[in-house]
This record gives sequence, structure tokens and C-alpha cells, in this order.
Amino acid sequence: MDNEPKKIFDIRQRTLDFTVSILKLASLLPKNTAGFVIANQLIRSGSSVGANIEEAQDSASKKEFIHSMTISLKEARETQYWLNVIEAADLISDIKLVQALKEIQELVKILTTIVKKAKLK
Repeated sequence: MDNEPKKIFDIRQRTLDFTVSILKLASLLPKNTAGFVIANQLIRSGSSVGANIEEAQDSASKKEFIHSMTISLKEARETQYWLNVIEAADLISDIKLVQALKEIQELVKILTTIVKKAKLK
């Protein structure tokens, strides 16, 4: 039997779940200046990924859709950066960090594909 959790292919649900995981991960950061600053940046960028995808759903034009999805991609890359900082500085040693790093790598790939395909159409 496969113990891996089933992948969610609905990007909206997947980024909502990712935002929740980021909020929980941020609460594990040290309660000092560095921890507060990184938590703030992580929460801002991590929650923006899904928020911009939601915004893209009601786009009035293809150009607006691409713009919102591109912002989501940029925020995903920023989130990946902050997760890498947390890992490099050894601020959290928890499986949740490993899972978040894996998920953001996948989200960056998915968003890159969405943006590229939307630009080609």
C-alpha cells in the first residue's frame, strides 16, 4: 500500500492548503527578531501565491489572467527563497519544512507551465 498522500490537482485547493501549511510553519520559527522578520516575509509571500491565483480566476482578459498568474509565480519563488533561508540557517528542523520545500518546488513548476501555456494561446 502507498502511504504517500494523494496529490491534489486543483491548483486553488492546493495553494489554499499550502497557505495553511505556511502559517503553521511560521509559528515554529524562533521568537526573536530574525524569526519575526522571516515569518512576516514568509506569510506575506506564501499566502499571496493562492490569493493571486484566486484573483486570476475572475480576470476580465487573457492579459489580466497572465499578469495575476505571473505575480503568483513571483510570490512562489520568493516563498521558496524564504524557505531556503530557514533551512540554510537551521531555524526549523521539522518535517513540515521539508514538505513545504517540496510543495513550493512543485508549485513553481506548475505555475511556470500555466504562464507559458497562457502566453502561447
